[in-house]
Amino acid sequence: MSISNRRIVMTGPLAEPSLHRLMQVLAVEGDRAMIVGGAVRNALIGYPISDIDLATSALPEMVMDRVTRAGMRAIPTGIEHGTVTVVVEGHSYEVTTLREDIETDGRRATVRFGKEFSKDALRRDFTINALYADSLGVVSDHVGGLDDILFRRVRFIGNAHQRIREDYLRILRFFRFSADYANGKLDTLGLKAVEDEKGGLQSLSAERVRAELLKLLLARQTIPVLKAMANRGIFDLIVGLPANVEALDLLLKHDPGADALLRLAALCVHKPDDVLLLKERLRLSNAETDRLMQLGQALTRLAGLHHPLTPLAIRKMAFRMGRRTLLEALGIEAARRNYRISADLFTAIGGAPTVSPFTGEILIKRGIAPGPELGEIIRRAEELWMDADFPSEPQRLTMILTEAMALAHLS
Repeated sequence: MSISNRRIVMTGPLAEPSLHRLMQVLAVEGDRAMIVGGAVRNALIGYPISDIDLATSALPEMVMDRVTRAGMRAIPTGIEHGTVTVVVEGHSYEVTTLREDIETDGRRATVRFGKEFSKDALRRDFTINALYADSLGVVSDHVGGLDDILFRRVRFIGNAHQRIREDYLRILRFFRFSADYANGKLDTLGLKAVEDEKGGLQSLSAERVRAELLKLLLARQTIPVLKAMANRGIFDLIVGLPANVEALDLLLKHDPGADALLRLAALCVHKPDDVLLLKERLRLSNAETDRLMQLGQALTRLAGLHHPLTPLAIRKMAFRMGRRTLLEALGIEAARRNYRISADLFTAIGGAPTVSPFTGEILIKRGIAPGPELGEIIRRAEELWMDADFPSEPQRLTMILTEAMALAHLS
């Protein structure tokens, strides 16, 4: 459906009976309830709709009372700011009372509740996120969001500096939404305001920065936006490391499905110490840190190898570090050096063993007591086995183990 008629098609998640039942429950006694934000924006553009948020003139306590009496589950997830999560027939909706900001400090706002959708729109971040739709799909636009969707623009509502000072996370959201909805093009006034206010990013929690940055890395046109951020020192400011956007660009040409963590590694991980800084700056989980640490170690090893790389060297690394880690690290290394990975290296990774043929049980049967000596023999045996290009014949393995035991006894 075209934007000109100010209507969205109520299909898919927007046609859920639970949604329309909730809107009816809220819209009584003179109150109204409308779909707001991302669901309306995405319906107009044709993007998938995930979450559906509602805005209502009903006060939070009234929302809680009405939905509870209707047999719905109400969760006061942010009731001090007017937000109630309502669960209806297994579907969750975030319902927020119309608001007006009366005081902000760049991270949180003091609000008062209102009755006018036009004033609620003025406190939102971007024009394309301040569109409302009723249960029939008729769109209300108080800030010019329809035109901006039509021309693929991401603009702050009103004074961009003021919008940013209300919440400095909007700097990162400006870049992310521009990458997804403006095809990487940045609004001039918005970009100027971002440059002026970028120091405020340091006041944000690591968790909020992390969530927004990882979303940005997966955005449709992340490369031109990341270049703009890097050129203005914004990426370095939030993660403490320079961004190699060219390397990420080349990586994505060969691996467009790379996940956010791999993209982050391509941008700024060169060694394990980089990962420790990222863990602190972005509050990475233990699993995320472990994966990046393995990549950092692999990248350090790759940087120290002679080029061109040999299949044997790659097989050795794949056995020690794991096939997936080495494959990902090799992709980053190739992007940074701008070379293509030869087919024999892919074959080498795929053919690398995943399990050592030398175990403690085998050595114990040979009379070696559990302890440091046993571990040292296994280490030496694996090194000899790798140097021999991973033979599998039992007789050859026995010879390697015997040699390793002799070397251990001589040391």
